Amino acid sequence: MNSKLITFSRKSAPEKSARMVETIVGCKWSLTVYYLLNNDINRPGEMVRSVEGLTTKVLNACLKRNIEFGILEREMFNEIPPRVEYKVTSFGLKFINILTELEKLQAEIDDSSL
Repeated sequence: MNSKLITFSRKSAPEKSARMVETIVGCKWSLTVYYLLNNDINRPGEMVRSVEGLTTKVLNACLKRNIEFGILEREMFNEIPPRVEYKVTSFGLKFINILTELEKLQAEIDDSSL
């Protein structure tokens, strides 16, 4: 009998993407911001007015984190008064699709535990 010993190295989680998911899902407002952007609410003032309990300070921290990860981008317009809008990047669309799949998986888990 001729058997070959195959060794495998330890598999670890993808470090950067796992941290990104953990940070974004851990922020209770990020998913709400994605929902707002999906509904064409892309200006910070309008976002704060649209969601009860969301403050400007918390929104700015959330938006900054999403920009750092490359999920959102900020667009400034040279107008008076100044205008800023946010939109989802192409990378952000991929990331949001992954989060959507996680939501579907959670729904399956919730349905099966009835």
